[in-house]
Amino acid sequence: MAIGKVLKVSGPLVIAEGMRDANMFDVVRVSDKRLIGEIIEMHGDKASVQVYEETSGLGTGEPVVSTGEPMSVELGPGLIGAIFDGIQRPLDDIMRVSGNNIARGVEVASLKRDKVWKFIPCLKIGDKVVAGDVVGTVQETDVVLHKIMVPVGVEGEISSINEGEYHVNDTVCVVKTAKGDYNMTLMQKWPVRKGRPYAKKLSPDKPLITGQRVVDTMFPIAKGGVAAIPGPFGSGKTVTQHQLAKWAEADIVVYIGCGERGNEMTDVLNEFPELIDPHTGKSLMERTVLIANTSDMPVAAREASIYTGITIAEYFRDMGYSVALMADSTSRWAEALREMSGRLEEMPGEEGYPAYLGSRLAQFYERAGRVVSLGSEGREGALSAIGAVSPPGGDISEPVSQATLRIVKVFWGLDASLAYKRHFPAINWLTSYSLYLDLLSGWFKENVSEDWMTLRGRMMSLLQDEAELDEIVKLVGMDALSASDRLKMETARSIREDFLHQLAFHEVDTYTSLDKQLLMMRLILKYYDDAVSVLDKGGDIEKISTLPVREQIGRFKYVEEKDINTEYEKVNAEISKQMQTTIVKEEF
Repeated sequence: MAIGKVLKVSGPLVIAEGMRDANMFDVVRVSDKRLIGEIIEMHGDKASVQVYEETSGLGTGEPVVSTGEPMSVELGPGLIGAIFDGIQRPLDDIMRVSGNNIARGVEVASLKRDKVWKFIPCLKIGDKVVAGDVVGTVQETDVVLHKIMVPVGVEGEISSINEGEYHVNDTVCVVKTAKGDYNMTLMQKWPVRKGRPYAKKLSPDKPLITGQRVVDTMFPIAKGGVAAIPGPFGSGKTVTQHQLAKWAEADIVVYIGCGERGNEMTDVLNEFPELIDPHTGKSLMERTVLIANTSDMPVAAREASIYTGITIAEYFRDMGYSVALMADSTSRWAEALREMSGRLEEMPGEEGYPAYLGSRLAQFYERAGRVVSLGSEGREGALSAIGAVSPPGGDISEPVSQATLRIVKVFWGLDASLAYKRHFPAINWLTSYSLYLDLLSGWFKENVSEDWMTLRGRMMSLLQDEAELDEIVKLVGMDALSASDRLKMETARSIREDFLHQLAFHEVDTYTSLDKQLLMMRLILKYYDDAVSVLDKGGDIEKISTLPVREQIGRFKYVEEKDINTEYEKVNAEISKQMQTTIVKEEF
């Protein structure tokens, strides 16, 4: 154990001397208040310590004690439904110890030591096990079965295993290894900066269904994929991430509030327990882990919060679950990097951010993926990472946005002008993209419909044509357009208002199944195809634009899932019927 003393204090950065026996990334305790910190740079016997708590009042000569261990998280039953700070301290326990304001140096266990869990073994004495094998299970919540896995580096034969009720730090299984007996508890530790190992990485060729039409149809993300949501203040980043957390087809949700406002995390805390999960019928908190490091909490701990969150997400992926990780926002995390880099007097990169910003972002996002986990049964799990980016003024030419775009495969670009028009989600269909489309097209054709990608392509083409025609309309007015071009404009308006616009707070419209999305696309394009045909026969574009059936197409998104087929047949027949009334008979 290295014991040094404070030489200099600069905000969250403390320079300590006498730390020759310490290692990089060791966790240290600073001063008699036992403030928690982490060594981020070493020169001889001097160590630069990133302190994750308020350092005001610290003076030179105060003790700095290394624990000899890297920053690690506790992984075991008790994670689900909990809310932690950036360094995995449970906020409810901190409140009981120190009141509403977090006291400095408060020490609480990450996983509750007094809670008892029912352990049910899957294996028996004499069974051979390797790292990643499931030795037993704990029913953590009504919807999450927590699998107790053999830690990495342990291999041998089970010499003792018993069903019963245990605390997280009680021995539940003894494994006889080449080095002697290993006592397995319900809990294991893992350093946050090191990705958890897996057997094999798989191709991201299955979509993460979110129930959000602009995402699923236009710019889908794969299970195990990575996406970014950049956008200015007020454009709906947080609401979009909340929607994805609520509705995405994931077994576990890890939500990291990294530097966002405290009231936004409060909304999550208040909303999620009341929300009924459509997949399980239970509260959404029964499959959610929350990590809050809000804008008024220590800046340095923002950096740790991202790694804490993704390590917990990897742990559940190892169990064979599909995990969705939301990071809101990586810009605040990058600001913490910038502050620490400045205090370390490193050579700054663009706009003062450290030169290694891109590589740090890449290290974070590359931990996502669909994998075959360690262990003899070959479980398949997925970790999808969705990061919000908050560029100042919505200018995505700034370094964090650009570094993120070079890494992620899906870009959902939020647009302030769409938000001001109350078009939500304000994802701009002309600037957004998904590089998973080709990989996912086979899945959509096989599992939804052969014509899914064709319909999507036609709708995107109409939206692009509208953007070009809109420039002409602004110059010379709508009357200058031909009937066919006006029809394109009308259809594109229907795609925007009836399909892409989705109300997050409407009980039916908040989630749309793939089958319903398919029928909506078919109705809009049926209207367009029939109108093109009718125009050739002498149809009146004014009448076509004002047909009553357009209202029915627009209201189809509010039809409940159980009634969609009946309503579809009705509206489909109505389109054909009403189109005939627009044909103008020629008089001789």
